[in-house]
Amino acid sequence: MKRVRVLIAKEWEEVFRNRIVLFTVAFLPLLLTGLPLGILYAMREAGDLGGMSTVDMPAEFATLCGGLSGAECGQYFLVSQFMLLFMMLPLIIPATIASYSIVGEKTTRTLEPLLATPVTDLELLAGKGLAAAIPAILATWGAFLVYAIGARLLAISPAVVARLADPLWLLTVFLLGPLLALAAVSAAVMISSRVNDPRAAEQLSSLVILPLLLLFFGQISGLFLLNASLILWMAGGLVIIDGGLLAFAMQLFQRESILTRWK
Repeated sequence: MKRVRVLIAKEWEEVFRNRIVLFTVAFLPLLLTGLPLGILYAMREAGDLGGMSTVDMPAEFATLCGGLSGAECGQYFLVSQFMLLFMMLPLIIPATIASYSIVGEKTTRTLEPLLATPVTDLELLAGKGLAAAIPAILATWGAFLVYAIGARLLAISPAVVARLADPLWLLTVFLLGPLLALAAVSAAVMISSRVNDPRAAEQLSSLVILPLLLLFFGQISGLFLLNASLILWMAGGLVIIDGGLLAFAMQLFQRESILTRWK
C-alpha cells in the first residue's frame, strides 16, 4: 500500500498541472449542480410553475407524487430529470484523468523509468486508477452536498425536500457513483495503454458516457422511469462489468511491450 500511496501522490502532482484536467474537475461539478438548482430557483419564483400538473408528466411518475400538490410534484418531476447528471461526474472526471495518466507519461518520457522500478503491474494500475477515481468520487459527493443544501433552501415546500433526498438519490450518488468511476478508470487505462496520443486517449475514453446519455434522453422522453429497482439492477451489472474490465485491463497492460514498443 505504501507504493500505491506514493504513486497516487505522484499522479496528482503531475496530472493536476494539466489545465484541461483542472477545468474538468473544478468546473464540471459546478455546472451540473447549478442546472437543477437553477431550475428550483426559477420554479420557486414562478410560483404556479406555469400551470404544470400531474397530467403533464408520465403516468408512472405521477403515481410517485402521492401527498404532493400539483406544483410540488411538478418541481420534483423536473429536477428528478437531472438525477443522471450526478452519474455523469464519476464517468467524465476519471476518464479524463486516467486517459492522460499513462499515455501522457509516455509522451513526456517518464513512464519507462517508472516501469523499470520494482513496482508491480497491480500496484501501478491501482495507483493510477485510485488517483483518477478518488477525485471523481469526492467531486460527485461534494456536488451532491451542495445540491442538497441548495434544494433545502430553494424547494417550494419541505415535502419536496424530503423527496429530493430520498434513498433513490442516495443510491445513485453513493452506490452507483464509485462503481461508475471504477468502470471509467478501467476503460480509460485500457485505451491509454494502447494509444500514443493523449488527445486520442481522452476522446476515446469519453465514449463511456454514451450509455448514460441514452438513459438520460430515454427518461426525459418517458420511455422508462429511473427508480430504486433499476438502480439496484444497474449496480449489480456494474459489479460484473467492473470485474471484467479490471481483468481485461491487467491483460492489456504489458510492461514489457510498453518498454520495447513505445519508442
